[in-house]
Amino acid sequence: MRVRENKLKFLAATKFVDLDFEHIIPDKRHNWLNLTDNDFDELLPLIDKDVKSGKSQEAVFKLFSSGIKTQRDEWVYGFSQDALVEKVKYLIEVYQQTFKDENYSGRMTIKWDAELTRYLERKIYKSFDEEKIFRSLYRPYVKQFFYFDQHFNGRTYQWFSIFSQLELENKYIVIPGISSPKDFHILATKTIIDLNCLPAGSQCLPFYYYDENGNCHENITDWSLQKFQSHYNNKKIKKIDIFYYTYAVLHHPTYRQKYEQNLKREFPRLPFYENFQQWVKWGKKLIDLHINYEIIKPFPLTRIDLPTPDNSPTPKPKLKADKTKDKIFIDTITTLEKIPKIAWEYRLGNRSALEWVLDQYKEKKPRDKTIAEKFNTYRFADYKETVIDLLKKVSTVRDCL
Repeated sequence: MRVRENKLKFLAATKFVDLDFEHIIPDKRHNWLNLTDNDFDELLPLIDKDVKSGKSQEAVFKLFSSGIKTQRDEWVYGFSQDALVEKVKYLIEVYQQTFKDENYSGRMTIKWDAELTRYLERKIYKSFDEEKIFRSLYRPYVKQFFYFDQHFNGRTYQWFSIFSQLELENKYIVIPGISSPKDFHILATKTIIDLNCLPAGSQCLPFYYYDENGNCHENITDWSLQKFQSHYNNKKIKKIDIFYYTYAVLHHPTYRQKYEQNLKREFPRLPFYENFQQWVKWGKKLIDLHINYEIIKPFPLTRIDLPTPDNSPTPKPKLKADKTKDKIFIDTITTLEKIPKIAWEYRLGNRSALEWVLDQYKEKKPRDKTIAEKFNTYRFADYKETVIDLLKKVSTVRDCL
């Protein structure tokens, strides 16, 4: 308070012409604050809208896409496939009844938006299709079953061009959207990705994309391949090498520190680092670790279970972390101890990877009234052992080379 009063007194007693101003010249992108003095603009652009639209080739990746914005997450996501089927069947049944009768009494029991309303007006018939259920990365290291349908998913962006139901071996590098207030962070996955998987929105860079005939193409541009082969004087460099190189470089602490301000307001760019093949090996190792986290060897956390008498009620979920004591309280009877310090340091946005898991598996009252009344079947007790196993595996995952 005293500092504020002193500033006001100073301004009241000082003429405007006597104030000592610092003159700042904005950069070419009109930034006034946190100006940078580095070579970022000279690096290879990772993605570019003109390249995406076919007007240019001068970026590393041809296509990129935001994660899917369903506009009705509670209806099309779920930890239980059986429960998801019930919800989606109800959703489609109400849509179809409204299709037949616009005054259908149950119309407002589902989540409508402008897109779904337009589909109704266009008389688009819908029916349930179990083959549209896939696993999706909803949040970091948290997958859910997902009903992938262009009419019930709100905004699907480029996903029908970068995901194929017949080809499940595609890989995606996931980066935050522009203007993320958090430190730069990325993920890799081979599943469909939700828009809010990463804070500030997720931008997904696939290795493959598919044309309108379903033909598969590598998503690294010929322009960038030529740049890499020329710089390293090596015609044996392949596009998959550039994909792995990209992932390694974007993880490197020196890169993130040097271009910290740029990465908060622009999409990444790639430098040429020495020893290209070593970066490729690092990138492949990281991608394999981050994609296959569900099948890696669990970290040997210490599990403590309190004795419980027979016929005792189901333990109350806690899912809380005590980082000062390196503990995780699972519920009222189970605690995990000796969490490695480095596991807390692996952060994606505002949480560590472990904290993302804890947050997503908590019991929460659904916001949607119909979901809360008819389909609120989630109970943490049904997933307790799954979560404990997942926490042990995520404790082994690292964000460093």
